[in-house]
Amino acid sequence: MAAKEFIVAIELGSSKITGIAGRKNMDGSIQVLAVVREDATPCIRKGVVYNIDKTSACLTNIIQKMKTLLKSEISQVYVGVGGQSIRCIRNSSVKTLPEDTIISQEMINELMDNNRSTDYPDLEILDVATQEFKVGTQYQIDPVGIQSDKIVGNFLNIVCRKAFYRNLNKCFEKAHISIAEMYLAPIALAHGILSEAEMRSGCLLVDMGADTTTVSIYYKNILRQLAVIPLGGNNITKDITSLLMEDNEAEMLKIKHSTAFIEPTEIETDATLPIDAERSVSQKAFNELVEARVNEIIQNVWFGQVPPEYYNKLMGGIILTGGGSKMKDIKKAFTAVTGIQKIRIAGTVNLKVTSTDKDVNAHDGTMNTALALLAKGDMNCSGATIKPTPDLFGTEEGTDSAEKGSPKTNNNPDETNRREYPEKNLRREKKRNTEEKTTQPEKTVAQPQGGWFSRGYQFLQDFTTKIFAAEDEDDDRQ
Repeated sequence: MAAKEFIVAIELGSSKITGIAGRKNMDGSIQVLAVVREDATPCIRKGVVYNIDKTSACLTNIIQKMKTLLKSEISQVYVGVGGQSIRCIRNSSVKTLPEDTIISQEMINELMDNNRSTDYPDLEILDVATQEFKVGTQYQIDPVGIQSDKIVGNFLNIVCRKAFYRNLNKCFEKAHISIAEMYLAPIALAHGILSEAEMRSGCLLVDMGADTTTVSIYYKNILRQLAVIPLGGNNITKDITSLLMEDNEAEMLKIKHSTAFIEPTEIETDATLPIDAERSVSQKAFNELVEARVNEIIQNVWFGQVPPEYYNKLMGGIILTGGGSKMKDIKKAFTAVTGIQKIRIAGTVNLKVTSTDKDVNAHDGTMNTALALLAKGDMNCSGATIKPTPDLFGTEEGTDSAEKGSPKTNNNPDETNRREYPEKNLRREKKRNTEEKTTQPEKTVAQPQGGWFSRGYQFLQDFTTKIFAAEDEDDDRQ
């Protein structure tokens, strides 16, 4: 049965493009109706589109497969963007006021508009996170109603390269897909998996993907920092290939045996890990490669992207998600670098989700962004219901095609001739009426009803009628 109302979201990840469709229930839960994935490695690098044609082809495939699963057209989609092109820039907007002016909401809106109009060469503003307003010497979250002669708005502008933004829109235009709204995937993810207490008291969200690691910092319910590091799980896989094995073999070993943190007393110097029936590698060498790369990623997250003033403000701790968060002892590895003991692995979103898809039900963090995008959508994305393809005989579910509104065809040659040659057929009908009076009526033969046999019988009748009609024409000419 075709779904009548649903929301569709597409996530452009660093290793795959995911399409997901679902329905929001009255109790706030989400029912996932369809999930489709396409490999993005031939067209997306580090989360950035570099091949428009191949990306468009992937998007087209996703939409076609989802339409088949939903048995409905898709009128529009929600899109989540991220990747290495995303970064943030701090900016301030100042407004001088007459003495003893009471700040109004219109003044705040003007400051926000001035910030939005900031021109960055080769950069596009995707979203803005308002930090706070400085009124006199005090910082305020909501300064409306306060008396002052000057107000300064501090903003965090989230930007991307204009070329990335243009290419992304070209891909959807080329695939003939209408965009309902474009969301920043890291922000949607944060609202999907973080609790109000974590965002208020301060937390560090780390999304460990295949090619990138996204870092977000929240404090007092405000986004304070957003950055994308071009390091991910695939970098670990590439390091493992240096032990003389193929990429698929390295990936298999990483999934099965990798450990993010190992105590020195746990290292077995003589142990080996099998690659196949004939080859194996040193477990010590394997562990050293994995641990070194994981440590590099964590070092870049903590010392490269977390401002020092927030080191002691993250009372909500560290929240890990994404495919990399599945690695054994990943929490120990983060604690060893950051010193933070409060670490949580977010396997799924905060909402209740029902699905038959194994990846959604795995709760391993890989579907969190797609589910969060689905949760943010609020407009129906369904189109017209797709009718089943008719069978070879032009019927649909046992109903004749003529009853479905198909154009009727005239198989009676006498009727056609009657329209095209009225005078000739008038003489012919007069002749036939005279002959019919002198002959006895023939017995009517019962015709088989329905099925291919009746069609064959009708075809033979029509063919015979044409032959006799042709002979009558010859008689008239003579």
